[in-house]
Amino acid sequence: MTTTTLAVLVPLLPFLGAAAGLLLGRSAPGFVRPLAVLPTLASLVPAVLVAARQGGGRALDAATLLTPTGSVPIELALHIDGFAALVAVLVGTVATCVQIYSTGYLRDDPRYPSYAALVSLFTSAMLLVVYSGDLIVLLVGWEVMGICSYFLVGHYWETPEARAASLKAFLVTKLGDVPFLIGLFALGTDAGSFRITHVLGAVASGGLHHPTVVALLLLAGVAGKSAQFPLHTWLPDAMAGPTPVSALIHAATMVAAGVYFIARLLPVFEASSAAMVVLAVMAAVTMAGSALAALAQDDIKRVLAYSTIGQLGYMTGALAVGDRGAAVFHLLSHGAFKALLFLAAGVIIHAAGTNSLAAMSRMRGLRDRIPDAFWTMTVALLALAAIPPFSGFFSKESVLGAAEHVATGHTDHAPGAAGWIILLTGLVTALLTAAYTTRLWLLAFRGHGAEAPDHGRQPLVMNAVLWLLALPSIAFGLAFRVLPDWFDGRSLTPTLTTSVLGTGLALVGALVTYGAWRHTTALAAGVPLGAVAAHPEADAGLVEAEAIASHVPAYGDIAYAPDPADPGRLLLGPLHRHAAEGFHLDAVYDRLFVRPVRAGAGLVQFLDREVVETYVRGAGALPRLLGAAVRRAQTGNVQTYVSALLAGTVVLAVAALLVATGA
Repeated sequence: MTTTTLAVLVPLLPFLGAAAGLLLGRSAPGFVRPLAVLPTLASLVPAVLVAARQGGGRALDAATLLTPTGSVPIELALHIDGFAALVAVLVGTVATCVQIYSTGYLRDDPRYPSYAALVSLFTSAMLLVVYSGDLIVLLVGWEVMGICSYFLVGHYWETPEARAASLKAFLVTKLGDVPFLIGLFALGTDAGSFRITHVLGAVASGGLHHPTVVALLLLAGVAGKSAQFPLHTWLPDAMAGPTPVSALIHAATMVAAGVYFIARLLPVFEASSAAMVVLAVMAAVTMAGSALAALAQDDIKRVLAYSTIGQLGYMTGALAVGDRGAAVFHLLSHGAFKALLFLAAGVIIHAAGTNSLAAMSRMRGLRDRIPDAFWTMTVALLALAAIPPFSGFFSKESVLGAAEHVATGHTDHAPGAAGWIILLTGLVTALLTAAYTTRLWLLAFRGHGAEAPDHGRQPLVMNAVLWLLALPSIAFGLAFRVLPDWFDGRSLTPTLTTSVLGTGLALVGALVTYGAWRHTTALAAGVPLGAVAAHPEADAGLVEAEAIASHVPAYGDIAYAPDPADPGRLLLGPLHRHAAEGFHLDAVYDRLFVRPVRAGAGLVQFLDREVVETYVRGAGALPRLLGAAVRRAQTGNVQTYVSALLAGTVVLAVAALLVATGA
């Protein structure tokens, strides 16, 4: 079988699995789980074979004309280089793990068939983005992922939070997709083709007429899809969906698509120094702001969501300094340990007997009850905090090393200002990342909250997936020696300066957080964490929804006060309240955009009702009045008709007489 045929099968198999799942899910429930797992697993096999055959060598290109357009052609094209080959393996691996894990996590969910089919479709769309060699075909996968995220985030549509989160995710990403679409059309028009190879050739020959405008338009779509400032606010709210969906979105699809898109078209952005500086500033604000917000969250999934935003900031930061190898290296490494973090959080949530909420302030005794999640999550948190020798250390250091090279003038791939911005912000974020990961570990596994009811052992498949993902979280970083052959040939070896600074700051952040936790624990000794509200008549799902809305953690039918031993409150001080609310960006957007739009809509409604409808009603009233007047003459009385006839005859006779007399 040729490599091209294998590559076609990679996105096709999950798509066929999704179609079969939607068609047969209800009529043949026994086939639901095989249709969920097997097509995704089957697509992973050719993805691995394609990567093995590509081997970091010359890119595979194949194309056929999709439809004649009369101007810029649209082609069904493949462009598989080292980046695409490895990212496809990541997508297939994480999607397979999520599907296997979901068979246990959602085993009693009545909507599991549609959920599994949408996950397969989500996977297929991302693989289409990864392998596509034509920007319009890539756009198809880009938009299909958007609609899949809408349905999957809103899986628990009974709760208003899930409905609002799915709508918010859809609208915010679409807000970025509008300029993104314009930018794609402008790029294709300038290059004379939507083929990625032709576009890159046009950039190399100076064929782009407005590189800054095009790059900034494309950045808007990337900011929405990859949850970068200022379009990142949808991602924390998307935690209202099932936890396996969160793992898929954060580790291998959706948010990874924006980073991958820039990596694939990086020369387009490098053609504009202004665009690279804007990208650097966007990455810096995203990194620092999300790390501060993560340090103040109580829901474990929201901590991980802000963590994802920050790690994506590292990736876009690497792209801002012109090193797509470092960006994709961190994308691959992050995909493994972030999927592990979310799936381990899912075990915690499953143990608590809820759907999606896991407030750390109410956790106690989890280390002994769920040891698999404890050990694997510890591994993933060490990787996230970039502690050597875990994978996150090597990939994050490759980003900081690339920024240092640009800042010190050792390379001219990007403006020096971009290098300094990413380097300094990346080091500060390394400290904050270690702080919030340490806080998460302490509150989740050594917390003093009220102990949740024991819901028994977790399904074997869930724990098995955790240990499977723990392996790359530990060892994948060592691939820095061979990955340059798959990328641009640039070294990914950690540099001494950034390694010492980054690791040192991470250790400082961890130790300071631990010290703050010990201090607050001592102060909180003897302070009972009692129930502040009870809802014996409500079910767990409704109370959970109310708890999310009010930011009060809840266990089943009881809501609990915040953990007084939370070190985040001590570390952030007066900033804690603002960080917990995401620095009120939603409120800012509400005042700047939502309220004016609603006011405009109210004005249009008033004009339509009071002005336009007045004319419409008037236009209808006049014929109605005339009809009423004519109707009065149609009495049906013969005597009346004869009288009217005689009266008319008399009038005509008198008129004729007057005319004759006048003559």
